[in-house]
Amino acid sequence: MTNKGSDSGNTGARHTKAERREEARRERIDIERQMAARKRNRTIGTALVVAAIVAIVAVVTLSSGKKTTTPGTLPTMAALISQADAATKTAGCDAIVDTPNYQNTPGADPAIDHAHIGDSQAPTPPPLTTYSPIPPTSGPHDSATLPAGVYDSPPDVYQAMHSLEHAGVIIWYSPAIANSPEIATIKEFYAQKSNVGQAKIIVAPYDYPDQGAAGQLPNGVEMAVAAWHRLQSCATPSLAVAFKFAAQHEFLGAPIGGQTYIGVAREQTGTF
Repeated sequence: MTNKGSDSGNTGARHTKAERREEARRERIDIERQMAARKRNRTIGTALVVAAIVAIVAVVTLSSGKKTTTPGTLPTMAALISQADAATKTAGCDAIVDTPNYQNTPGADPAIDHAHIGDSQAPTPPPLTTYSPIPPTSGPHDSATLPAGVYDSPPDVYQAMHSLEHAGVIIWYSPAIANSPEIATIKEFYAQKSNVGQAKIIVAPYDYPDQGAAGQLPNGVEMAVAAWHRLQSCATPSLAVAFKFAAQHEFLGAPIGGQTYIGVAREQTGTF
């Protein structure tokens, strides 16, 4: 009886351990499932966040209209020169014109045409309405030049004129097309680290509201490329047109894009 009772007690004890092991196994399975679910949810959440960021970037890029160019895909100088003549027609560009002296002052090089603001001839900045053409290509200007570069906002127009006198070139564009793909390409081209003749190039919006109509590009003109006493106006922007003009009117002491300097800047070797 004693042995039989002992055997019965041992059997009951083994059954309880088995139940506990089974319960522990089920708990482990539940924990593993919960951990797997949390991991899966984190992965899905991360994927959704990444997708949302990509979507936002895509929307911003599309809405801004800015063109992004893969490095190495910008046109070469030789390609732009070969495209320039055809682009002149497709962009609706006028022929390059020789512009008059400030206020049509007679003479080959009248003092007022290159006076510094603050001098007796131009004690204060003259309104842009007194210049011809628009944008100005000569006339009273700031005593300081405007550094070369790509500007997202309108720079000091009087400093810009002085840079023209030093054989620089300004690619003016209408602020209405600031986010156009072609303007983005022009900016990217002249912002390159490699030398594409940008040492005396200024790319900027022409927008001076306080100057009235003279503070905007003329109607029908979205891009105007200016040098000292030279101007070319285009209905739409074109890098090829701008580059050929710049290569012929920017003086760096050596040919740019295989072009010969044909400008008439007063101080060709001047720096910015």
